[in-house]
Amino acid sequence: MKGGDPAKAARHLTPDDLQRGDLRTLEAGQAASRVAALPEVRAALIDFQRRFARGEGGAVLDGRDIGTVICPAAEVKLYVTASPEVRAHRRWLEVGGDEARVLDEVIERDARDMGRADAPLRAAEDAVVIDTSKLAIDEAVAAACAIVEARLPKRR
Repeated sequence: MKGGDPAKAARHLTPDDLQRGDLRTLEAGQAASRVAALPEVRAALIDFQRRFARGEGGAVLDGRDIGTVICPAAEVKLYVTASPEVRAHRRWLEVGGDEARVLDEVIERDARDMGRADAPLRAAEDAVVIDTSKLAIDEAVAAACAIVEARLPKRR
């Protein structure tokens, strides 16, 4: 997206675009936080995510404002978190680089997202908070599945 129009890119986003491996980089995460603060980009992304969530069979969405802005009426909302240090360490294991820099960037992004005027980062009032700071991935998944199974009616 360097040099491109972020609003145009957001308006033309497709589900296939979400498969790109470079979306998991540190740089992409930082850019997403900055660009999503632009009202025109934000509106296009909200529209895309809401359409995606309404797809046949439902959807599992991951994001910092999914439960508060994108799908406020979702049947189940999980607010999955961990300490900044744990999140930075996990991110560092995923992308490499300088672990101290990764921690600084996690803290900066949290501050930027919590402090923004439009849809600040926070848990939805009806979300179940899962702090994964001391959980292995299989324990976190089991906790999430137990909550979903308890809250959703049995479906056939």
